[in-house]
Amino acid sequence: MRDLMSLAERPGIITLAGGFPDTESFPREKFDEIERVMAQDYLASLLQYGPTEGLRELREAICRVMAEEGARCDPDSVMVTTGGQQGIDLSIGTFVDPGDTILAEGPTYPGAVPTFTRYRAQVRHVPMDADGLIVDALEEMLDALDAEGVRPKLLYTIPNFQNPAGVTMSRERRVRLVHLAHDRELLLVEDNPYGQVRFEGEALPTLWELDQGAGWVVYLSTFSKILSPGLRVGWVAAPPPVLRKMNLGKQAADLCSSTMSQRFVVEYLRRFDYREHLAHVSGIYRSRRDAMLTALEEEFPAEATWSRPGGGLFLWATLPDFINTRELAARAIERHGVAFVPGGGAFCDGRGNNSMRLNFSGVSESTISEGVHRIGNAIGEMIELQKAFGGGE
Repeated sequence: MRDLMSLAERPGIITLAGGFPDTESFPREKFDEIERVMAQDYLASLLQYGPTEGLRELREAICRVMAEEGARCDPDSVMVTTGGQQGIDLSIGTFVDPGDTILAEGPTYPGAVPTFTRYRAQVRHVPMDADGLIVDALEEMLDALDAEGVRPKLLYTIPNFQNPAGVTMSRERRVRLVHLAHDRELLLVEDNPYGQVRFEGEALPTLWELDQGAGWVVYLSTFSKILSPGLRVGWVAAPPPVLRKMNLGKQAADLCSSTMSQRFVVEYLRRFDYREHLAHVSGIYRSRRDAMLTALEEEFPAEATWSRPGGGLFLWATLPDFINTRELAARAIERHGVAFVPGGGAFCDGRGNNSMRLNFSGVSESTISEGVHRIGNAIGEMIELQKAFGGGE
């Protein structure tokens, strides 16, 4: 996936692969003001190490951001991370030993897959539908694992505008999932980077809120989608005993997250209402999602299906079984100048080979339309090849 994202720098390539926010939406004048304040008032502290758990002011601000979604917590239950990705790494590394079984949605975040494999976890994928993770299927899986004498260490889930599927877990399933976690003593790692990037539908309670402090949810999020991914500021919310273990892992990794980036976020949140920026970018992303949905209707074969996200940055498209999207991606890049993420990268068990993740946030509506058109042409070529070799209709 990282190789595909690097294609954005190649001239002539349209990339629908990465999770890039819209660069032009960044509030540049506000950023300039914050940089001046930082240079004038905080220069010495910016150039020093900070506490591993993060600046207290930032952790207090994070609690206020979480409260916007009803997820209330104490600053002592929050640790700042170097992006959301480090939060995933610390969560898996804290609980998982080589050979342990963990659960994840299928498909799951492609960026989490290398973390799962790094810690040599055995991953079982729980199926999803348009209402997110299927809790009935999870319960059946837990029963089957129990019969095998296997107790999974945790379930990794993205309830809001899931990456890559674009679906959102329903309220009923959230409640059932948390109850099931309590009954089965199953730790839930709730990754919520997109929850406030919403352009339709009502906000649903986080798993953290529904857990009501029982200690069975570790909550992850990031400012990458709220402000900018280049800041590399995310966070973990967890019971303090868990955070102490994660703190040791973070010390070993990077000692502390950038004090400069942390101060930037603190000063932004102190001076400006980040919700105004989110409302602005959500409007942009809604228009781009609509452009992608229209283009898919026009360019993809009738057998294809795709999700219709109400927020976030991605949708998931599935093609006829005979089309391998890894092969399609190579053809699309080399012959048509367009990139996407093949679906196999979102599974640990070899599935997803006829699916793809498409990003609609990073480029304009016209570029999205052209990119989908190019992918459609590449699909058409593969269908013709299939027919030539005696397959298909």
